[in-house]
Amino acid sequence: MKFGVQLYSLRNLEESTSSLVERAAEAGFDGVEFAGVDDDDATTQSLSDAGLTAPAAHVPIEEFESDLDAVCDRYGSLGVETLVVPYLPPEAFADAETVDETAHRLDDLTARCDDRGFRLLYHNHEHELRTVEGEPALDRLAEESGIGFELDLAWVLAAGHDPATYLDRYADRTPIVHLKDVVLDEAAERGGRPVSLGEGDLDIDECLAVAREEGFVEWAIVEHDDPADPAEFCRESGETVAALRREEHAE
Repeated sequence: MKFGVQLYSLRNLEESTSSLVERAAEAGFDGVEFAGVDDDDATTQSLSDAGLTAPAAHVPIEEFESDLDAVCDRYGSLGVETLVVPYLPPEAFADAETVDETAHRLDDLTARCDDRGFRLLYHNHEHELRTVEGEPALDRLAEESGIGFELDLAWVLAAGHDPATYLDRYADRTPIVHLKDVVLDEAAERGGRPVSLGEGDLDIDECLAVAREEGFVEWAIVEHDDPADPAEFCRESGETVAALRREEHAE
């Protein structure tokens, strides 16, 4: 399994994408996940110079549906092979009928990406875990569609579910996970407060153990929705990942 960082976590540094790639390399990550790119040529060069890869990119669904060829051309030139729908609003999971419509929408987009040689995944937040006809909407989505997942383990936990269980359940559909930590807080609007990796309630060791045991997870992407100090978050996360690697090799 390789480790990367979602560059959205570093957006408030207001640096070029190529500079953020350099930061990721200095922190010891294997790659980066894009959430937009400002200069394709400079970013490609930065990836090459740093010896990093870009396994995936978050792209708003509106961009997919308005000009899929442009999306594929752009990210394909950066070496990206997996595209991710990063968000659909709670309204898309409001009830069983709506979840089914969402499933068909994502299946159509999946087929179109497949035709162009790209894998498509859906990234969850907490609202996809709301109960719809006796089960979480995410489970109904899985039943009604063939979409792959980029499970965000922190938001699964904040929604009141066990991330390791979900990872085990959908391992064969989850080539990438978001390794994000959260402090559970019932008073919080989303059920939890994002924190740096290792400072919250996510059982990181258990989740990674499940991921390694199942053997389908290719990348663990570290993320923080809004770190107070993005540069420090990147550096500390790299140190945490290095420690996790050492633990794995010591076993």
